[in-house]
Amino acid sequence: MGLLDRLLGNDHQRAATKYAGRESATDRAARQRRENHRRRGIAKAARQAEKWEQQDRRRFR
Repeated sequence: MGLLDRLLGNDHQRAATKYAGRESATDRAARQRRENHRRRGIAKAARQAEKWEQQDRRRFR
């Protein structure tokens, strides 16, 4: 993001001064990446557990 920083300025610095009290665009993007990673991991684990349950039920029929 070096080019964008040169064109628009540092968003962390802008968030601290002009938009005090709000998170920077970079912090927001990082937070969303973390949340999405967690959400996908939970959904994947749930799918795997459901698959295991179905296999387990088939085994005992």
